[in-house]
Amino acid sequence: MVQVPEIALNDGNTIPQLGFGVWRLEDDKAPEVVGAALDAGYRHIDTAEGYSNEGGVGEAIKNSGLAREDVFVTSKLRNGAHERDQALAAFDKSLELLKLDYLDLFLIHWPVPQQDKYVEAWKTLIELKEQGRVKSIGVSNFLPEHLERIQRETGVTPAVNQIELHPYYQERGNRTLHAENQIAIESYSPLGSGAVLGDETIAEIGKAHGKSVAQVIIRWHLQQGLIVLPKTATVSRVPENFDVFDFELSPDDMSKIDALDKPDGKTLPTSDKMNNTF
Repeated sequence: MVQVPEIALNDGNTIPQLGFGVWRLEDDKAPEVVGAALDAGYRHIDTAEGYSNEGGVGEAIKNSGLAREDVFVTSKLRNGAHERDQALAAFDKSLELLKLDYLDLFLIHWPVPQQDKYVEAWKTLIELKEQGRVKSIGVSNFLPEHLERIQRETGVTPAVNQIELHPYYQERGNRTLHAENQIAIESYSPLGSGAVLGDETIAEIGKAHGKSVAQVIIRWHLQQGLIVLPKTATVSRVPENFDVFDFELSPDDMSKIDALDKPDGKTLPTSDKMNNTF
């Protein structure tokens, strides 16, 4: 079995660098698909309250026969539960659905700045970590001003920020801030929600290595020290996206992909456009 590299977090914990994302995976399909991911070698599963599939994910983990400590499980706080009591109740519900007694990582899914409650949510995550109910805490879709505010008002730096990042949207301008604060970046929609899969430059690189476009993109993330979370609802593609540890992109390959960054490459909403219904 391939050993996935671990990334050190700023709180002393580690996280498998390659994880399996389950956004848009239907709850009744999750046991089969997540089960296939665990069979393929994934040991990092990324879900969220807003995905409405924590129950199916939990069933897959339970049925896998793997020891709890061998599976890294992430979930995320829904946008309408940023107040402390709501956040605590939502966290309890996540654990119940996932059939777990702790999480490895819990994130604030979106800052939703228009409701201005993300600092309260962050204080609640700190409380959960102090209680030992979650090992690491972080955020998702946070812009620099959101990161700076929660650090300033609590003194606690997120372990990770999960953001959209792919060859067409590389977030180069924000990476320095993350590096300076030792905030690990998790790349969601690492294939650009499918937009990058038809790229001819990456296809040529893949042809030279005998790899698919998706495999090349995932490898590109890994070689930059990013945590990458590919997703698929097609069971046959699950092992393919994991088969990325037997080749290496050259500096020239990396440069060619780096050059694909686009000012308008983002495919999903910005933080100020996401409401509290998710």
